[in-house]
Amino acid sequence: MSSLSGLDGRGWWVVCATDKASLPARSAEATVGEPLLATLPNCPPIGVVVRDTQLRCIQVNDAQGSKDGIPLSRRLGRTLTEAVPGREAETLEAVMHQVLESGDPAINVDYPALLPAGERHARTLTASFFRLDDAQGCALGVCVVSVDASASRRARERLTILGTVSRRIGTTLDVMQTAQELADLAVPLLADYVTVDLAESVPLGEEPLAHVGPQDGHVPAFRRAGLASIHPGTPESMFARGEPVFVPPTSPFTGVLRSGKSHFEPVLDTSPGTWLDRHDPVRAMKIRESAMHSLMVVPIQARGTVLGVEVFARTEDPRPFEEDDLLLAEELVSWAALALDNARQYARERSAALALQRLLHPHHPTGGSAAEVAWRYLPADSHHGIGGDWFDVISLSGARVALVVGDVVGHGINAAAKMGQLRTALHTLADTDMPPDEVLSRLDEQVIRFAEAEDPRDLETTMMAATCLYAVYDPVTRICTMARAGHPPPAVIDARGRVTFPDLPAGAPLGLGLVPFESTEVELAEGSVLALYTDGLIEARHQDVSDGMNRLRVALSRPDLALDDLCSSTVDTLRAEPPSDDVTLLLARTCSLSADQVASWQFPSDPAVASHARMLAARQLAQWGLEHLAESTELIISELFTNAIVHGDGDCNSECRSGRMIGLRLIRHRMLTLEVSDASHSHPLVRHARSTDEHGRGLFLVAQLSRRWGTRHIPDGKIIWADQQLPASQ
Repeated sequence: MSSLSGLDGRGWWVVCATDKASLPARSAEATVGEPLLATLPNCPPIGVVVRDTQLRCIQVNDAQGSKDGIPLSRRLGRTLTEAVPGREAETLEAVMHQVLESGDPAINVDYPALLPAGERHARTLTASFFRLDDAQGCALGVCVVSVDASASRRARERLTILGTVSRRIGTTLDVMQTAQELADLAVPLLADYVTVDLAESVPLGEEPLAHVGPQDGHVPAFRRAGLASIHPGTPESMFARGEPVFVPPTSPFTGVLRSGKSHFEPVLDTSPGTWLDRHDPVRAMKIRESAMHSLMVVPIQARGTVLGVEVFARTEDPRPFEEDDLLLAEELVSWAALALDNARQYARERSAALALQRLLHPHHPTGGSAAEVAWRYLPADSHHGIGGDWFDVISLSGARVALVVGDVVGHGINAAAKMGQLRTALHTLADTDMPPDEVLSRLDEQVIRFAEAEDPRDLETTMMAATCLYAVYDPVTRICTMARAGHPPPAVIDARGRVTFPDLPAGAPLGLGLVPFESTEVELAEGSVLALYTDGLIEARHQDVSDGMNRLRVALSRPDLALDDLCSSTVDTLRAEPPSDDVTLLLARTCSLSADQVASWQFPSDPAVASHARMLAARQLAQWGLEHLAESTELIISELFTNAIVHGDGDCNSECRSGRMIGLRLIRHRMLTLEVSDASHSHPLVRHARSTDEHGRGLFLVAQLSRRWGTRHIPDGKIIWADQQLPASQ
């Protein structure tokens, strides 16, 4: 039956009748859309619906009904919102109204199939809407052509998920964070609940799991590193993030670890008699409570080793996992596994570098009688790795102390190892008691030798440049002698909190051999604080170094704080977030020895004065209450005076010798230090004298009587010194 418009303006109807037996299985009216349907091939992939100007369905083919699930009896003669009320139907009807009014088609509009509950999101259709016009261009209705786009949509979703892997996974080199990113990515795109359990050694940077075996009936194989759920608080999980995960040895989890193959259980079997009920009833109860019905367990493998497993489960989503879901999960995990393994290897290297640095850094540095010290060392963050910062506090002769801060260029375990080489070399050079500029010159030569000894094909190891600041403070004179090799200048804080940066020649970094180093002497008032630091403390992105030094000046201007508190406060204030380099800060509050702790005399170079020197020393020891050290001290003085007189004047004649002086100084600090100075630059050596030799036993005797002894050069000669241990009460 079709409506017609007569010439007289009256409405007419044309009714056609035929034998019911000849009709197709579905009843349909002969409409204006029938010629269109007749021209289309009867292809199941294509669904066609024809609607009139009121958007009522007047024609539909069989394919459409199989796609959207709307029964023919509910569809014919009704609009879409009348057939299946809801927001999705309203949206599609709005599109049809627009097409009807404008005449412009709407192409490739995606919408979910209007299927019964439980299947609503299982299928996606793509529809195109066209207006049907008569010969005069008047609208007759709307034709909707639909195809099933579920497969292509799932493919696009999978590509989208995989495309986000590189952006959302591996943003840090932290194993636990990477595992959490992997879990977050899969919920809710693929699963309702996801866990990432790693072999317990992996977060520590150790070797991944090599063998899984039972222990007391359970296998402590995993540690929960990632956890995500569509429900707040992840009520499905029995273990919190970071906790060890224990599972029976017969579970699918350990089976996956052993085989390296995924466990796929579209319909999770929780019936009595399964491994859950027999070996893990608590887990079985949790699975039933959360309505977990579909499961995938995928091994996390990289470079031939199994790092752990990722578990995917569905609870609220009624659809079971399909083979395509498993393929997607395995692809997702394989991408993420490389990021996890990189993070694991970084964690391993970082742990090794930290252990090396802890071993090489001073454990209990002390400034002795010269200074009170405090320090902070903070390694760089995970993006940049451990650097080559180091510091040292080295006790020197005469109650002096050497303060050192250095920085090897680069990061990682190689930088830490190079730092260890430099620190060892510097200790050796410090023991020679050379001035700071000469120490840096010798250290510069040593760095060049280190680089030349490396494999020239390995650029990472041959490029060894470093900076260093070396300062020696003498509590007797309160003079601090400093030299630097391309390192930031030290800061001096006086008792009132005023901060200055001494004008110290910069020098070139170590390992370049470019310019000689220069020392500068600065007199420090007692109670002054000397601050040595690395560039990680003052440098930050988008900030000039001068700005960093000004911030350091402000941070150090806290005379009210104890030294250790000032160290912490300064680092907390200046450290960049995130830090790009190690941060090292060494603070030393200077002390001075009072006049009654030092006694010194000058004697002519004459053998007869040795007895007078012994008498003066014994008298001074008596004043200090150290009479028990008088005998050993007198013996040391006799030997050192004899050595200075015999060897200290070289080729001088008697007239020249009479003009030379021998100095004697006693220093009472944590040790009793005895110093004898002469004008010679020769270096004394301990010899093992033969029974027939008249000489050669002096320094051997000095070494036996003292805790330690040594020689240091001064501008007009040398000093031979010897330390003796004081009683604890002293």
